[in-house]
Amino acid sequence: MNFKIDTKEKFHVISLNESQFSANMTDKLRELFTEVTQNDVKHIILNLKTVQSLEQTVAQFLVEEQQKAYAANRSFVLCEIQPSVKDTLKKLDLLDLLNVTPTESEAWDIVQMEEVERELLGGEES
Repeated sequence: MNFKIDTKEKFHVISLNESQFSANMTDKLRELFTEVTQNDVKHIILNLKTVQSLEQTVAQFLVEEQQKAYAANRSFVLCEIQPSVKDTLKKLDLLDLLNVTPTESEAWDIVQMEEVERELLGGEES
């Protein structure tokens, strides 16, 4: 399993450097998500530009991780999804449950906007 982690000021960009995203990779990725969110930088961008196919269990795993992230006030954004992967997510009716952007730069923007939203909403509750 070939993952690359690039840590920025506000988020981690995790890139999967495999063409097939299979179910046996989810445990390692879950561990990686837990590890990188243990410090002050808690948001994750998952770059899937090299992935050409993924299994149904992987798609469900991504939705679960999306839900966990938002429950913990963290951002989780997928970017650079290839058409074949997007089609799989659509067929499984899961694409609309994920935060997806066409480019990594747009994913950065989403993380920053969500951070501002959380600060504003947190300020109203005080």
